[in-house]
Amino acid sequence: MKNFVRDLTRNPLGLAGAALTTVSGVLILAMVAIGVLGFGGGPYTGIVAFLVLPAFFVLGLLLMPVGTWLERRRARKAAEAGEALPAMPVIDLNLPQMRKRLLVVGALTVVNVVIVAFAGYKGVQVMDTPAFCGSCHSVMDPEFTTYRRSPHARVACVECHIGSGANWFVKSKLSGTWQLVSVTFDLYPRPIPVPVHNLRPARDTCEECHWPSKFVGDRLKIVTRHDDDEKSTEKKTALLLKVGGGDAERGQGIHWHVAQGVEVRYLGDAKRQKIGTVELSLPDGTSRTYRSKDGPSAPGPDAAWRVMDCVDCHNRPTHIYRTADEEVDEALNIGRIDRTLPFARREALAALKAAKGSHAEAAAGIRKALLDFYEKHDPAGFAARKPAVEAAAAEVGRLYGYDVWPSMNITWGTYPSFLGHDAAPGCWRCHDDAHVAEGGKAISQDCALCHALLAQDEKDPKILKDLGH
Repeated sequence: MKNFVRDLTRNPLGLAGAALTTVSGVLILAMVAIGVLGFGGGPYTGIVAFLVLPAFFVLGLLLMPVGTWLERRRARKAAEAGEALPAMPVIDLNLPQMRKRLLVVGALTVVNVVIVAFAGYKGVQVMDTPAFCGSCHSVMDPEFTTYRRSPHARVACVECHIGSGANWFVKSKLSGTWQLVSVTFDLYPRPIPVPVHNLRPARDTCEECHWPSKFVGDRLKIVTRHDDDEKSTEKKTALLLKVGGGDAERGQGIHWHVAQGVEVRYLGDAKRQKIGTVELSLPDGTSRTYRSKDGPSAPGPDAAWRVMDCVDCHNRPTHIYRTADEEVDEALNIGRIDRTLPFARREALAALKAAKGSHAEAAAGIRKALLDFYEKHDPAGFAARKPAVEAAAAEVGRLYGYDVWPSMNITWGTYPSFLGHDAAPGCWRCHDDAHVAEGGKAISQDCALCHALLAQDEKDPKILKDLGH
């Protein structure tokens, strides 16, 4: 050790490595301590604390043995030649020329550090933009497309997938490194499996903007659908959603599940679609356990315990894949498909569900199907209707491109939403009258717990007239 220290301090390269390692190590410890004390500076603090400084730390560690080896080689050669080792350079601050050199070197070092830090900062900023996240075309095109149509289209990907703080920043970059390797060597599965089991808890991300403890109360929701008759008759369903909220003692409604002091813990399969056991803990210390015969009975490779949070119901808050029926109904509702076309909904939906292949192939098939139908349906009036049919075909082709991605094996229903119980079990995973506690009390399937049905598939609901809708 004595010889190692001697050789290290005599060689400029080894000495520089020791200085780098010491200074960066002290700075890392200081920044970690600052973060532990609650004085973190946001996600980009991690750039310096966990990326830049460790790089200098490792560089210093590498330079130290290299410098020692060089010094020993120089000593051996000097001994073989019968020469004395050259003296170490002397830094004499009494010499004006030496002071000038040190000032120039120090100034250039500061400039270089600023340049590297700024480049690193801007580089990470670019990597955190939605455009960069969606740049892995074959993999991320589906997610990026659904993101741009979602309610969170103006929220950056990192706000939900990473959030604030240095720890998750570093985790995301390490995960991103493996994702880059997967994309480069085509190692990723198709489709990407869901749910993402290492996703940051919703309380650290969603609740930065949304506030489940706030009492929301009841909210009116109107769902517009269309029949498959010749006029594509519009039908409306009116629901009074009992969103609720509030604290655990006075809270009610759907958001009671995540009210402060309430904890719902469940044992579910890997896809969280089958739930075997539900544990409910209340603020007063009471708890109940509900068990079902259908779901997993014990943790294992395909089953795990999880504390319920926002994404257990809002599992597609941004990357929303709609059903073919939903897409066509909305297109009719906003006028992207002309409802004056006979059997507009029926034919658009049939062409959409029958479409296959790439987006271009599907669009061509949809166009042919609709043109053929309307030309046969009314040959005399086809010429007048053709522009509307062309526009409808183009829209239906776009709908296919939103939700179906053959290159990723994504088709209708690949990624169902748990918000409700139409496309997937959703609420009924627990609220099925089959999860029973000791004493016989079950988790109720009563629809009135979550909503009141004011009208269902009515052409002209009276309730909406009364509301002036």
